[in-house]
Amino acid sequence: MKNAEKYTRQFFEAPRTKMKWTEHSYIDKAPVWCSVDLRDGNQALIAPMSLGEKLEFFAELVRIGFKEIEIGFPAASDTEYDFCRALIEQQLIPDDVTIQVLTQSREHIIEKTFEALKGCKNAIVHLYNSTSAAQRQQVFRKSKEEIVSLAVKGAELCKEYREKYEGNFRFEYSPESFTGTEPEFALEICNAVLDVWQPTPEDKVIINLPVTVQLSMPHVYANQVEYMCENLHYRENVIISLHPHNDRGCAVADTEMGLLAGAERVEGTLFGNGERTGNVDIITLAMNMYTQGVDPELDLSDIPSLTDFYTRLTGMTVNERQPYSGKLVFAAFSGSHQDAIAKGMKWREETGCKQWNVPYLPLDPADIGREYEADVIRINSQSGKGGIGYILETRFGYDLPKKMRESVGYLVKGVSDRSHKELLPDDVFTIFRENYINLTSPLNINSAHYVQQDGIEATVDMTYNGRRASATNTGNGRLDAVSNAVRSYTNLDYSINTYTEHALEVGSASKAVSYVEIIGKDGRSFWGTGIDNDIVTSSIKALISAVNNMLRS
Repeated sequence: MKNAEKYTRQFFEAPRTKMKWTEHSYIDKAPVWCSVDLRDGNQALIAPMSLGEKLEFFAELVRIGFKEIEIGFPAASDTEYDFCRALIEQQLIPDDVTIQVLTQSREHIIEKTFEALKGCKNAIVHLYNSTSAAQRQQVFRKSKEEIVSLAVKGAELCKEYREKYEGNFRFEYSPESFTGTEPEFALEICNAVLDVWQPTPEDKVIINLPVTVQLSMPHVYANQVEYMCENLHYRENVIISLHPHNDRGCAVADTEMGLLAGAERVEGTLFGNGERTGNVDIITLAMNMYTQGVDPELDLSDIPSLTDFYTRLTGMTVNERQPYSGKLVFAAFSGSHQDAIAKGMKWREETGCKQWNVPYLPLDPADIGREYEADVIRINSQSGKGGIGYILETRFGYDLPKKMRESVGYLVKGVSDRSHKELLPDDVFTIFRENYINLTSPLNINSAHYVQQDGIEATVDMTYNGRRASATNTGNGRLDAVSNAVRSYTNLDYSINTYTEHALEVGSASKAVSYVEIIGKDGRSFWGTGIDNDIVTSSIKALISAVNNMLRS
């Protein structure tokens, strides 16, 4: 591409750290989660939520299990202020939930913020100011000293106003645009704020290190986080928080590496909603932990319902391929994938395995409210016999012989290929039923009578090409005798190659289902399926269905 020279690296690498975070390969406990859906997420919506919608969204966040929820910027507008007051005055904040409000380092804004919190039991006052080189030079046109002075003044005002109001008010500070700030300067300004607040074990302070704009690879951010963790004042009384955005598509990686580097708290949104490319997706982070055997301490057991809720209130959509949440994230169209999944599921059932290790499925879809048949095995022209057989068995009860699955698979795939669309499970069964089950044209058996005589003698009353006829022949069993009678009358040259049967549960009753394969003199294979209350009758219906497929060919 042209103009590459126009761009340069805007991040600042941390002074050399020991990179202790590289010694860990997984996150072993859930961080403190703080949802910023109602502030960062809401301000990024084309049509921000109404007061009623915000109240509904807050209740859902509480239900999921969030203990810290950023509700907005009360001094920014009447809507934001009224939302804060509604939560407090209507007593909608559980005692174990802390609301968080954002404020700039300006006295009238800080004063309005504390007014909005009057009567609140537990709140976090989140103070921020921009610290990046670009913001200092281009937006504020202030020196580092002036930027530090602004933050310190805000910290002093927060401390002053806290003394005037009852409630458990904690503090958080964010050097906004942290990733575009020289690490030494970020450390300097955070320590200056901490020196004002002087956190204690009973009054810890949150230092939030936002990836306001993603500028580097994730390991660079992890080193920046580790540098801050190792050098902050009052470290034992400081909670390190992360707030990554997704400009480079690495928000999840930034967060996970930042947690390994010493952070203990994460600010993000459901489904990653937020400014530009969005905030970090808390659902993805939480489920990544869950699939490593770590309880994320959030209830995400019904993601489809949560997706519908989110879509309704925000007007946003969830991408079909979004990890864990998208409609197609468990879908397997590939024949080899479907076969492996089907065999893996069967192996789990046979062995009673408690640990989840099914090929191609990093997560049991049922754990987040998804359905195997609807969400996992999806049928199109790329599908294989394994997936199609899996649907017919698990959804409809037909355990096709292995060789028959191949025949049915080719037929179903062909229908999908010609129609250029996905086939739903009911579509698959319709194709199977119309082409294999109890076929009666051009040949149909009206009745069969048997006599035990040097084997079995069968007299068959049949209709063939619209004409009624009768034929008698013998065989080593009833199915063989009927087959010989049919062959003698129709002059068809075939042999029975495969016969299997099993019970088919239909409601509270049980029927017999039979599968028959016949081989013609040219070596071609034809299959039929029969269903009846009587096992012998079902086997004959399967035979006639196979013969009809041979005649139709």
